[in-house]
Amino acid sequence: MISKTSLPGMNNEDVDRLIRMFGCHVDGVLGAWRFQLDSVLMYCITDEKHNRLRIIAPIANVDELTDEVLRECLAANFDRTLDARYCIHDQTVWGAFIHPLDSLSEGQLESALMQVASVHKNFGGSYSSGQLVFGGK
Repeated sequence: MISKTSLPGMNNEDVDRLIRMFGCHVDGVLGAWRFQLDSVLMYCITDEKHNRLRIIAPIANVDELTDEVLRECLAANFDRTLDARYCIHDQTVWGAFIHPLDSLSEGQLESALMQVASVHKNFGGSYSSGQLVFGGK
């Protein structure tokens, strides 16, 4: 059981503990981790000085996707991805969660990890974070 679920405010040590609790094959140092969650390759990058946390998972090469798929990613960001998002960087579609570190709770971080893994797994299908769909779709 997680002890600080309702208390916001994370630091690198908290993030490290949770990534090691939920992830597999964890590699990296405080502030930059590479790991797997439900067989999804993920990265977590934090910057305590600038109060940011980013969880990302590479999904697909943009050059291999149709405009229809890319539009579906944008549509999913509106009503199917909850706190995770589809985004593009360096010709790669990524699943991403970005949040201030000092207002993040352990429960939110756990949820974010699951959501980023879900948008990866649901790419090409429901494009959902798997937790909530607005509008009852």
